[in-house]
This record gives sequence, structure tokens and C-alpha cells, in this order.
Amino acid sequence: MADGPLSERLIASFDTMSEQFQLAARYIIDQPHDVALLSMRDQARVAGVQPATMTRLAKHLGLTGYDELREIYAEAVRSGDVGFAGKAGVQAIAQKRKGDHGIAREILRGQAAEILHLAESQLDSIVSTARRLASAKCVFCIGLRSSHATAWHLHYILSMIREKSVMLDAVGGTGSDALARASRNDVLFATSVFPYTRATVEIAEYAHQHRIPIVAVTDSEVAPLARIADDVVLVQTKSPSFFHTMTPAFAVAEVLGALVAGQDAQAARDSLLRFDAHLADFSTHLKSRTWTREVRPSPSASSTTKKMDGKRRKAVMPNQA
Repeated sequence: MADGPLSERLIASFDTMSEQFQLAARYIIDQPHDVALLSMRDQARVAGVQPATMTRLAKHLGLTGYDELREIYAEAVRSGDVGFAGKAGVQAIAQKRKGDHGIAREILRGQAAEILHLAESQLDSIVSTARRLASAKCVFCIGLRSSHATAWHLHYILSMIREKSVMLDAVGGTGSDALARASRNDVLFATSVFPYTRATVEIAEYAHQHRIPIVAVTDSEVAPLARIADDVVLVQTKSPSFFHTMTPAFAVAEVLGALVAGQDAQAARDSLLRFDAHLADFSTHLKSRTWTREVRPSPSASSTTKKMDGKRRKAVMPNQA
């Protein structure tokens, strides 16, 4: 947050402020991350003013109090307006206060809570999306940057259980070319979360213009993909980390793949039998969960062993002189 939400207003009126207001304003301008995170008393101490000064400054700006000012800055953090670098600063402060174990625990618990939220709020959307994918002649998958793993995982699962899944991953700059073959009997699976990747949205808009059905995994009802998709699964991305969590979106891809397979279980089984045979032909996987690599003696160790064996044989041989 190079510029906080209220920085322009504070700078514009800075010269007319009292000395105490200027100290408080300078702190808010220079440390916008802390405003969203620290208590008012902690902020006042760092700024070198009394807590009451922070409250009076907030009211001077037309707010009800400093709590409202902090909430404005906290919302900027939640909405992503601070950028990755800004979020890293917020995380560093929290990690210093809570410790490595504390921040790790908070991240993991947050991810678990978001997945539980999917089970409570998005089941209908997930089932509807899976049915549309299962009925499609071909599924074209697009997800770039942080969303690439989600799109690729669904594509990989679909490629195991059906023949028609195409990954639009822009290799050589040709990512959207395959859509030239798409029709209304196909489906575009698109996923992107804030900050939204331009290429993903543009490919989805192309599909929409050509009346190719779209299913989307995204993070808001007003997200670009949600506005044009026929089915939408909404995932949360909030995280104490500087980087938004992709765990809920990845989980949705796994559930969708499983549901699509179950829509035509016999066809999926036949396809998986062929897939298993292919993997076996190439010895792709280890056959055991435990594996011990054969340790071969080095040349020097081998020669030493031979010398020792020679000495032992000489020691036990009878005297033939």
C-alpha cells in the first residue's frame, strides 16, 4: 500500500494541521500497513502522540472515530489493494507477533475453514458444474499464473477418464488456438482469482461471444469470469500469508473430477484400465510404498575389500613351505 486509502486527504490538509495531528498523520501516511494491523494505542506510541490524538484526527477527517479509520485500511488489505509487497509487510508484522508456529497454524486453519465453507455453501454449484462438464463433448481448460495448478489438475483427471480434455496453457503463445475448434457442445473451464489474469478473462470473453458454455471457479459474484459463466463455483482466497490461498480452488478441481467420473462410471473404469496399462508399460510408478536404493560400493571401497579378503584368505591357509 504505497499510498493508503486516506493518504491524499492527509497530505492535502497536512500544512493546516497542528503539530500533534501532523505527527499522527505522518505515521498513517508512512506506515499504512500498521494502521490495518496494530491497535490504536500501539500506533499512537509509535507516532509519538496520545491515543486521543489519533481519535481526534479521524474525526477531523469526517470519520466517527479511529476504529472506522482502521477498518478502511483493513479492507484495503483484504481487497488486495496493497499488492503482494504490501501484504508481505503485513505478514511480517503478524509473524513477528505470533511466531512462525502461530502464523503457520493460522494459515492451515484458515484453509481448512474455507474448504468446510465450500461444503456448506457451494455444493449445488459444484454439482451443477460437474454435470455440465460431464455432458460436454470436449472440455477446454484455462487457468494461468496462480490458477494454473487448479486448471491443470482438473485437465489431468479428465484426461484419465475421458478422451476429450484440452489444456489452453499458452505454450508458444498458442494457448487460445484450440478454441477455434470449439462449439456449443463443448465447455470452457476457466479459473482465476483476484488479481485476475487478463489472458484468462479474454479467452473466456471469446468463448462467451461464440456461445461456448463456460464454467468458472473464481472468488466473487462480480468477478469478470462470474459475470459471463453459465455455472460458477465461488472460493475464498483470504490468507494471513502475503499470497492468497489457492487450496479451496484446488479442492474444487478434485471434487469436480471425481463427480465427472461418477456420472458415467463404466466408461471411466474402461478408460482408467487403459490408462493403468499405459503407465505399466512405461513403469511410471514404483510398485511398493517403500523403496531402498541399492548401494553399490565405490571403486576405492571395492579394492579395499578385495585386499582385506586376500589377507583373510592368506591368514587361514596352511603353511605349505
